[in-house]
Amino acid sequence: MTESIHPRPPHLAVNPKGLAKPVGYAHGVLASPGRTLYLGGQVGWDAASRFPHPHDLVAQTDLALENVVAVLAAAGGTPEHVVSMRVYVLSADAWRANARAIGEVWRRRMGRWYPAMALLEVKRLYEPESLVELEGIAVIPG
Repeated sequence: MTESIHPRPPHLAVNPKGLAKPVGYAHGVLASPGRTLYLGGQVGWDAASRFPHPHDLVAQTDLALENVVAVLAAAGGTPEHVVSMRVYVLSADAWRANARAIGEVWRRRMGRWYPAMALLEVKRLYEPESLVELEGIAVIPG
């Protein structure tokens, strides 16, 4: 997805002036009324539970985001309905080193809407080949 489906996201990003300028996330999101969708952890695997890119954080992030978008679409939602996301990674340093490429992947899959987010470095993820896992909450208006 290259552009937002809606000319304006249905939810309001809350970024107070007294806080550091957010880049790639929002400090908070005020959700519009709607149905809440809890997004289970999505990893960078395909429909057959295979990791086509076992050592590539950017490619796994791209596929995990594709999976998030598929769950959203199945519930009648779009990327701008995501209000909160947690990113679990094995290496925060690897995420930072690939931030530009990950940002490009994000904008292609999610547009320019950035929900409230947190990135957490963890010792391991459930799937041994996974380098990243995405979990979130979406509020689908209507």
